Amino acid sequence: MTHSDFAELRYAVGQLRQSIGVLRTHYGDVGSVRRLENDLERLVIDADELEQSPPTEVHRRPQEIIYVPDSKSDEAAWMGAQDEGLGFHSRPRTT
Repeated sequence: MTHSDFAELRYAVGQLRQSIGVLRTHYGDVGSVRRLENDLERLVIDADELEQSPPTEVHRRPQEIIYVPDSKSDEAAWMGAQDEGLGFHSRPRTT
């Protein structure tokens, strides 16, 4: 991350701190607000640690782009295929 990336992160954390302060004003010392404050402090600790001692950056190679044509495919190729997870059945179920 660059210096500006960390500056942007610190700004976002500041905005989050203000928002949690507003929640505390509206809802008081309730468990959910305390948990948000705890999460915020953990985020601050982790961000500071990352900025002070950044790990080795991971360099990823660009992903291969696979072209998928918009034309209609041969539906016969899909006969007998399971359609689990699609949420609907466009054809009679196979066994």
